Amino acid sequence: MARKLVERKNVPQEQTWNLKDLYASEEDLFSDLEKMKDLAKELEEEYKGRLDSSERIAACLKKYQEVKKTETLLENYCELSVSVDFRDGHNQELSGRVNREIANVSAKLSFIDSELGQQSEEILRKAAELDRGNAGYIRNILSFKPHQLSPEAEKTLAALSRTLEVPYEIYNITKFGDMRFRDFKAGGKKYPLGYSLFEDDYEYEPDTEVRRAAFKAFSDKLKDYRNVTAAAYNAQLQKEKTLAEMRGYKNVFDSLLQSQRVSRELYDRQIDLIMEKLAPHMRRYARLLQKIHGLDRMTYADLKLPVDPGYAPQVSIREAREYIEKGLSVMGKDYGKMIGEAFEDRWVDFAQNDGKSTGGFCASPYGSHSYILLNWNEKMSDVFTLAHELGHAGHFKACNEAQTIFDTEVSLYFVEAPSTMNEILLGHHLLKTRKDRRFRRWVFANMIGNTYYHNFVTHLLEAAYQREVYKKVDQGEILQAQTLDAIMKETLSRFWGDDVELTLGAELTWMRQPHYYSGLYSYTYSAGLTIATQAAKRIEEKGKSAVEDWMKALRAGGTLPPAELAALAKVDITTEEPLLNTISTIGDMIDEICKLTRELGKI
Repeated sequence: MARKLVERKNVPQEQTWNLKDLYASEEDLFSDLEKMKDLAKELEEEYKGRLDSSERIAACLKKYQEVKKTETLLENYCELSVSVDFRDGHNQELSGRVNREIANVSAKLSFIDSELGQQSEEILRKAAELDRGNAGYIRNILSFKPHQLSPEAEKTLAALSRTLEVPYEIYNITKFGDMRFRDFKAGGKKYPLGYSLFEDDYEYEPDTEVRRAAFKAFSDKLKDYRNVTAAAYNAQLQKEKTLAEMRGYKNVFDSLLQSQRVSRELYDRQIDLIMEKLAPHMRRYARLLQKIHGLDRMTYADLKLPVDPGYAPQVSIREAREYIEKGLSVMGKDYGKMIGEAFEDRWVDFAQNDGKSTGGFCASPYGSHSYILLNWNEKMSDVFTLAHELGHAGHFKACNEAQTIFDTEVSLYFVEAPSTMNEILLGHHLLKTRKDRRFRRWVFANMIGNTYYHNFVTHLLEAAYQREVYKKVDQGEILQAQTLDAIMKETLSRFWGDDVELTLGAELTWMRQPHYYSGLYSYTYSAGLTIATQAAKRIEEKGKSAVEDWMKALRAGGTLPPAELAALAKVDITTEEPLLNTISTIGDMIDEICKLTRELGKI
């Protein structure tokens, strides 16, 4: 039975991350904040109105790097502090105060982008040649030039930058601060309920009565906050639409895809091919789950069921480390050393506590090691999630060490490739450890039910839904909860067809993901996994040379667009072949699960 969540203050320290590696005290944080403000003042006094030569541009950007380095440390400290307890008023206040100061600095230094945008391409390119560490920043200036506003307008937007993030703040506070779940009943018993308890526990619960009752209770609570969540989301959408129009983009899609350095063709292809080609495989998987569990009908609340719940052992944090270190040993000694440090030096926040952010993420501030948030539930799915987040940590360790801060903004299209690569390598390792049918089925089911389902189904359906939302926004519509529900229901119905009953509450799935506040992010999970699946095959076949190709792509950071990053790993994403091959791989895995299930006499 799920545990009732404790308050943050009652969590054992060894289950938490150590933010003192960022700042030993708040006094140190405020000292850094003052230094950043002083440096911003110096930059303004020395260079404002004077960025008219390649030499001065190069010198200015060199100093500006120091501002950005401090900014990322400050931002991450505050955001990480808030993420583990959204009910902690002190951390909320600290974050608000620091973010206001950062917004003021951004406004003060907005002249840099404005003045660079007014310079000739020749002067800018020469400035990049004088200091290659500034090349990425100047490349972005050149790309953004046609969409730049007047200096005063840019300064105003910079001053409002934190205010423009309010929709996401409202979403998080609603979700983690205000939403309180009551216990629910099933089979005559009471069960505790919370956001992470539902998503990390009850969705996988083998007891059908408990699982479906939890889904209903969870959905009922979501519905109470449906309108405020829709208002926050609509505010985000209208902000993006307004900014796109102000900057002269044809539509919101062009505006959001520019920073990813991705064409509309690649974006649409990722969604369209998966919706068409993967759906039949996943419907077959849903029918298999229904047979295995003897369900009267297959509902949306049943899709996360494990293939073999009786075989899934609890996994301790120590055992997770052993699995991951062995599974990722192919990546080399330096990579293995990083994994050891993550466990030993408390890079990871494993705790489950009230008010903590759900799911998992990895933050990688420039100049520090990564920080990983999880809600550890002692399941193999947690091991895959941890391997995934360590993939981000390994990526940005390589990238941050090889590039200046200006070249660490990796395209979202590629950014999920290193993380999903780790999940694939872990799964392949597990398959090699034992040959018995039940174990192999369990591993394949973990890969389908976690790695591929999460990235190729959950996030892809978000992306398909999001595309329809933006189409309406581009047509000038104001989106309310009723419309968002309808779009989500139609998207789910199109993918699952008649094989899955969309029980009441399925239409509220749009309320559960934060990705909609990060532009066109959701589709990139499947894009990254497509690259990772093909690169992992090369590693299996060629070993060390393929690993080195992969590491070259990781070290390249933001210096290249995603197609060229993938090319370093010998994957050609300019064609649909890698995506079709990956969908075929998923189908083959489901075939194997069905075959092993028949051999085991389970259907």
